[in-house]
Amino acid sequence: MPATKEAATHAFWLAGRQATGDQTFEVTSPWDGRPVGTVSVPTAAQVEEAVAAAVAVADEFAATPAHVRAAALDHVCSRITERAEEIAELISAENGKPMKWARGEVGRCISVFRLAAEEARRFNGGVAQRLDTDAGGTGRLALTRRFPRGPVLGIAPFNFPLNLCAHKVAPALAVGTPILLKPAPATPLSGLLLGELLAETDLPAGSWSVLPVPNDRMPDLVQDERLPVVSFTGSAPVGWSILDSAPRKRVTLELGGNGAAVVLADYATDADIDWAAQRIATFSNYQGGQSCISVQRVIADTSVYDRLVPKIVEAVERLRTGDPSDPATDVGPLVSEDAAKRVESWVAEAVAAGAKVLTGGTRERASYAPTVLENVPSDSKIGCDEVFGPVMSVTRVEGEEAAFAAANDSPYGLQAGVFTHDVQAAFRAHRALETGGVIIGDVPSYRADQMPYGGAKQSGVGREGVQFAMEDYTYERVMVLTGLDL
Repeated sequence: MPATKEAATHAFWLAGRQATGDQTFEVTSPWDGRPVGTVSVPTAAQVEEAVAAAVAVADEFAATPAHVRAAALDHVCSRITERAEEIAELISAENGKPMKWARGEVGRCISVFRLAAEEARRFNGGVAQRLDTDAGGTGRLALTRRFPRGPVLGIAPFNFPLNLCAHKVAPALAVGTPILLKPAPATPLSGLLLGELLAETDLPAGSWSVLPVPNDRMPDLVQDERLPVVSFTGSAPVGWSILDSAPRKRVTLELGGNGAAVVLADYATDADIDWAAQRIATFSNYQGGQSCISVQRVIADTSVYDRLVPKIVEAVERLRTGDPSDPATDVGPLVSEDAAKRVESWVAEAVAAGAKVLTGGTRERASYAPTVLENVPSDSKIGCDEVFGPVMSVTRVEGEEAAFAAANDSPYGLQAGVFTHDVQAAFRAHRALETGGVIIGDVPSYRADQMPYGGAKQSGVGREGVQFAMEDYTYERVMVLTGLDL
């Protein structure tokens, strides 16, 4: 639906069909507070029905031919392509994301479903092993395949309301395991639209549901033993509480970061400095800084620091902030005014502790100005936690070893970017940096949807990325054949 329409109440998707509950909530635009849609909330009985349907269909769905699952994923891919602009408008309306970034998210979602369709056709984990390497294995051959662990509970965040739903749903459907998708309360409409497209396929009833369940009702679902897999993307406190409450489940957590962009001494030409400054400015502030891999910390060698920082400030000040529906807008609002007030308080805390504001540092309703801070204390919230807003700090260091140590000085370890031309330094960075990903020659914000994506330390456990999520949703089962003439 176009984001500007006055919409009737949005039904949710219960075991592949539309349903409504006895309560609703309103979704509003973070930019101007206008109503974007009204969403029906499933009752406890309806949630139970969805779980029971997933369990009931699990064996049937696991046995579904690969071409059937792939065709369904191909269909969703095609339909998102056809409705791309409409979907981008919806993302922008409910999330506050500028249209240029909303269109980019739609493009990535198309890739996720395309990749999942491709993987559905070739993924089985199959391997054959001769066992006659010892006398007791004479005539024996082991065949290994991967089978679903069971129905998945996928919990998605607000910052990528379409694509991070896709990263839960597409891998599950690709391996033939049912999924209950719980979109974020602030941004459920994109997930519900994804359900609309899935309903056009021939997937069996019960193989998927989209349930906008309030957060305070989630503990029972998380702990339900009939849902052996939980895939969660969101805040660290919530993620670790899920793992603690369901220790015997397969739980994958993507819990955010404190992304560092390291600029080494060899990255020193005018072109190098201009490229690094532009990329850092853009990807500290894209999505309003509400990305787990946005640039939050810039760590620059002292030999380039004094040339780099003014260029970063200039690039930040060139960014256009404002109405996310304007195609020229680079930085829109945060997801809510409360989120912007939190960022404001974190910046105030850092300034009170000695940080200097080089640009930005102001708030208007849910919008926070793109901000660059210098001399941020490492023990301040901005110094060590995930700000999830358009704020970065800049830090001067002496040498590569100090730069890598500064980057590691964080409880998080999702991704890091290292600007260098030295291939040996690149390999040293890959070894030294305690992160799930190291991006050479660019910011930490680069992600391709087929690559393994996840973190170390407090950034979580497990990996997203279509193939890697499929592996998390399945397990290896070996069959030994006996009496063969090998």
